[in-house]
Amino acid sequence: MRTAPAIPAAGLAQLAGSVVLLSSAWPITKAAIDTGAVPLWFAVGRAAFSGVTAFIVLGLMGRLKRPRRADLPALLAVGLLQLAGFFAFAHEAVSWIAAGRTAILSNVTTIFIVPLSLVVLREPIPARRWAAAGLGVAGVVVLMGPWAIDWSAPGVLIGHLFLLGAAFCFSLAMIVVRRAPPRSSMLELLPWCFALATLVLAPLALWRGGGIGTWSPTAIWAMVYIGGLAGPVGTWCVMEVAAKLPAMVSSVGLLMTPAAGLILSTLWLHEPLGADLLAGSALILGGVGFAAWPQRRR
Repeated sequence: MRTAPAIPAAGLAQLAGSVVLLSSAWPITKAAIDTGAVPLWFAVGRAAFSGVTAFIVLGLMGRLKRPRRADLPALLAVGLLQLAGFFAFAHEAVSWIAAGRTAILSNVTTIFIVPLSLVVLREPIPARRWAAAGLGVAGVVVLMGPWAIDWSAPGVLIGHLFLLGAAFCFSLAMIVVRRAPPRSSMLELLPWCFALATLVLAPLALWRGGGIGTWSPTAIWAMVYIGGLAGPVGTWCVMEVAAKLPAMVSSVGLLMTPAAGLILSTLWLHEPLGADLLAGSALILGGVGFAAWPQRRR
């Protein structure tokens, strides 16, 4: 039986960075949409602004290069699935569902990562990582509280289905990057991934109909923060995590994003805070600890 791979410290640091940046995007996105931004057009602007930022930064660093042929699987996976697919599903759902709940369900990659890791990657999954996945998913269930949701309310069911679609797109992208890592660095692929996502999202927003709406100062500042910092840097961290960490470890670690997003939603948008937040967050952190705990050497 193959031994589970070691966990690099750099990958864990980038995992923490992605959690902090991407969790902050959800309450800010919700505030932007509540003040006039159209969900899909906000997704287009987010991808385009992040792409422009990445092109400028890499150009100034002298590292702006065209992707190689060997980079195409990762480029397509991140651009079409992790960015375009995830943004389209999640931004449509956030107009119907609270930002904290959106942050929870859209990041439940563990539901899909477990079977995909076994079937596609054939990565060894030690018993402690099975326990980690169980704790993480249990924490998400507690945070989400499906027993308290009015499933008959308009848009609630389809909103949750959209969030599961977002999580599946994210999971599949992580599996592809892990299976076919690019020759170029993830940082060098970042602007091209955002450009591809923008090219896919813009026609989708036009097809859905409606104008871009009237953007409030809150929506504009949200776009500046997400497009200039949280989007490009957070996405780069996730791309690095997918390439460096075992899929089970990265998926369980990313479950910290919904807990952090829920806390920020409570502080920023004054969404309700209860004992379920503390219990769910504790379960998720326990799962992360199990997943990342160093394996004892024989």
